[in-house]
Amino acid sequence: MKRDIYIIGVLMSLAGVFNLSAQGLNLEQSTIFDALADRSPGKGEVIVNQSPGIRNLVGARLSGSNIERGDNVNYVKSQGYRVQVFSGNNQRSSKDEAFRKEKEVKEHFPEVQTYVTYNAPFWRLRVGDFGSQEQAYYLLRQLSDAFPKFSKEMYIVKEEVRIPVYDHYQSENNWDY
Repeated sequence: MKRDIYIIGVLMSLAGVFNLSAQGLNLEQSTIFDALADRSPGKGEVIVNQSPGIRNLVGARLSGSNIERGDNVNYVKSQGYRVQVFSGNNQRSSKDEAFRKEKEVKEHFPEVQTYVTYNAPFWRLRVGDFGSQEQAYYLLRQLSDAFPKFSKEMYIVKEEVRIPVYDHYQSENNWDY
């Protein structure tokens, strides 16, 4: 029994020594997350829960490959959400129905982007470019209220979207794409 306690004590001491030596070696660059996690006497404790992907993106420049230039606004292409309003595979009528529903959506919501696509054998109408599912859900509710007759076939899909990057942010930060 005393021997087991002695072994546990030695292991804990070794763990403390290795921990101190690891803190002395700063192999990674210091980021805002490191500064927040730093424990100093008299200061509070901050715990940041996020995926490692977010930590890796902080401070990284956007590559030119995911920037799309528009007339007044540049867009960043990334994974996001859209609302699928229509999907049909009837060769005779689905194309016309997709474009008809697109016209109706544009009349009620002129500021929202619409996308009619054909991926054999389906014609689809998808609406919006949203970074979060909550934003897409908000539009889904508005579309369901505006078009109750085809609200049952509407749902949120995840795909690559175009998120606007406004020029005033670019000029303030001197971003150069």
